[in-house]
Amino acid sequence: MKIMHWIGIDDHADKWTIAHVEGHDEKPNKVFEVVPDQKGFRRLVAYVKGLTGEVRVVYEAGPCGFDLYRRLRAAKIDCQVAAPSLTPTKPGDKVKTNRRDASKLARYLRSGNLTLIVVPDEKQESLRDLVRQRASVQRDVGRVKKQIIHLLLRYGHRFRDGKAWTQKFWHWLKKTELTGAHSRFVLNDMMTELEHRIDQLKHYDEAIHEASRLPEYAPYVDGLRTLRGIDTLSAMTILSELGDLRRFPTAPQLMAAIGLVPGESSTGDTTTRLSITKTGNAHVRHIAVEAAWHYGRGARVGRVVRARRVNQPPELVAIAEKCDKRLSKKFYRLTSRRKKSTIAAVAVARELIGFIWAIGQIVHP
Repeated sequence: MKIMHWIGIDDHADKWTIAHVEGHDEKPNKVFEVVPDQKGFRRLVAYVKGLTGEVRVVYEAGPCGFDLYRRLRAAKIDCQVAAPSLTPTKPGDKVKTNRRDASKLARYLRSGNLTLIVVPDEKQESLRDLVRQRASVQRDVGRVKKQIIHLLLRYGHRFRDGKAWTQKFWHWLKKTELTGAHSRFVLNDMMTELEHRIDQLKHYDEAIHEASRLPEYAPYVDGLRTLRGIDTLSAMTILSELGDLRRFPTAPQLMAAIGLVPGESSTGDTTTRLSITKTGNAHVRHIAVEAAWHYGRGARVGRVVRARRVNQPPELVAIAEKCDKRLSKKFYRLTSRRKKSTIAAVAVARELIGFIWAIGQIVHP
């Protein structure tokens, strides 16, 4: 009989804690630590390849990324990465150490209680870094804008001649005088920071647009842009976060992976539906909900979206047209029943993910 070896690794920036469980043993046969450098990696590989039988390795996704996974795979070692938020925990277990975590991972891998993630390749991870950093810069822009507004309010200044952050607002902002001895210095510094962040945001937008025109991405992005509410940035977010949508056998599985399905708490004959689970990829969930608001304006398609559908495959255009009718009708039906518009938007976003999945079966990166 072939001997199975289960190895759990607690991945940390300063050390790897490695637990080896052989066969059906309850306790690990060996637990040791190595420094995560070249010498430590060679020691880990030598130990794993010195075992007789089939070896499977697992560690949890974390801030150290997927470098260990790729290096072990390159060394012909079967390695998997587990989703940490879905690793089972015992309510009464209050002791947490690196050794216990590594041993638990090895046993849970053996019993099949871990939820394993799909590790992106280096190209997809690089694209994801670009898109996520752009989102981080956008948050910084919003943060600095709020700081400026709050500073002005503390000195009794409020712009009342239109919307904020228009050219007229900027002209008013630069002429505003503050009474504090150092307040104008603070305001000028905030304005400089804001202008820098806005320029940085434009720089990232240009980089994302250039990436979307690459041959391996352009058909996928153009296909998703046939849907209302999905433009280049949204399509690139979906691409960088989810990759090839064909790995999801059905659309409901993709909806569940993004966290747009309702939770449930049922017992006996009582069934209680809860709000959406909000598990999985929050970036794609945000994109889907934001895009869903476009379907509250009716099924009429504007000039820009019609232009995107020109020269696209007929099957993609048919999916997009069906999406227009179905989701607009659903949004109207929910709001006419006095459902909150926010609830309607989430429900529409869930079905929008289904149409995105359908397009992903036709065109893919």
